Amino acid sequence: MAQSNFDRRRINGPDESYQPIFEADEDLETKWKPGSPRKGRTARDIRPIFLKAGLMNQANGSAYIETEKTKIACAVYGPRQSKTTVYNEKGRLNVEVKFAPFSCTKRRVPIRDAEDRSVAVQIQQALNAAVRLELLPKSTIDIFVTVIENDGIEGCVAAGSVAASVALADAGIEMLGLVAACSAAVVGKEIWMDPTDEEGRVASGSLVLAGMPALGTITSVWQTGLMSPDEAIQCMEACQECCAEIHAVMAQALLENAQNT
Repeated sequence: MAQSNFDRRRINGPDESYQPIFEADEDLETKWKPGSPRKGRTARDIRPIFLKAGLMNQANGSAYIETEKTKIACAVYGPRQSKTTVYNEKGRLNVEVKFAPFSCTKRRVPIRDAEDRSVAVQIQQALNAAVRLELLPKSTIDIFVTVIENDGIEGCVAAGSVAASVALADAGIEMLGLVAACSAAVVGKEIWMDPTDEEGRVASGSLVLAGMPALGTITSVWQTGLMSPDEAIQCMEACQECCAEIHAVMAQALLENAQNT
């Protein structure tokens, strides 16, 4: 005889259940010691990159990038006529960054704050020199970057710049070249490429470099923390080498999207 409280429309769980047990991850600050090697990858290795262009049909151009725990979606709308009455010989690039409430360890309020604006300014500076805004008078290009998961602000700036550059190219907007970006941090006496949030806490200083590897130019450099001039130069040289590898991933993503359409 069937039970009276048995619901056939749902999957009923067991009568007895237990809470899951998660292993507590030790913080890198407590278990890492100066001079110890980097865990998981070497100092000059970057995280694996998954990059896909043209995922949003409603936008003129779009891209999605994923580097382990950093996940960012970007949409580009435009170029369209500016709403301002003042005539501008050059177009304008608007960048808006939003962090999802669940993107960080501590839940974020769904309103723009200083951190959102800071990341948006860095991405805009990285892209401004690459987009040919002189060909778009009295026009605006809107770039919306949504951080789905955050694993370090430096990684968000670098990944957001890469995703925005691919989305601009997907929208058919004329550019001088694709903008690739990479971050580096000084941990002890070593330079760690593409640091995570935990690695950024133990670093004395960090740097994010963006540029156009095809032209061999640098469009933006953002440095925070304590770093000597020699360390800053070493970080920039290492970032330029990684940007050349990232540029190949960006070109392949656009080629695959063009072949599928």
